[in-house]
Amino acid sequence: MDELHQLNRRLIAATSAADGAYYRWAVQSGVTPHTLDLLYALNDGLPHSQKQICEEWAIPKTTINTVVKACQTAGYITLAPMPDQPRQRQLCLTPAGLAYARQTLEELYIMENQAMAAAAARFGPDFVAAMEFYSAQFRAALAANLSEKEENNSV
Repeated sequence: MDELHQLNRRLIAATSAADGAYYRWAVQSGVTPHTLDLLYALNDGLPHSQKQICEEWAIPKTTINTVVKACQTAGYITLAPMPDQPRQRQLCLTPAGLAYARQTLEELYIMENQAMAAAAARFGPDFVAAMEFYSAQFRAALAANLSEKEENNSV
């Protein structure tokens, strides 16, 4: 295997291990992994539509619909019209939802901060920027590849 392939394998193994850690933590905390993702996304205080969360967090539409309905039933989320996109609904944490998100995420944030402090101390402040850059480059390459395949299939 060439060096770039080895680096990609290490990166994918590392990100898969991190995803697995989030999954295990969610399950042990009594919340589904996708509910954890939704709470995490909404706990930044910014407006989010279901469509945005699906795209940014790579959650299928049917899954996010199920999670949103469960959170609505529990009284954690309300839907409000988005001012700039009338056909979409903004997901809003209710006061109970905000309290639940804070309670659910508090311990996770502490662990994340410990890990980020160690990573930043070792690799510097550009650690996250490097990951964002890699992600953007990979998504662009993937989009180009898929576009090329679609063109070839339509001919």
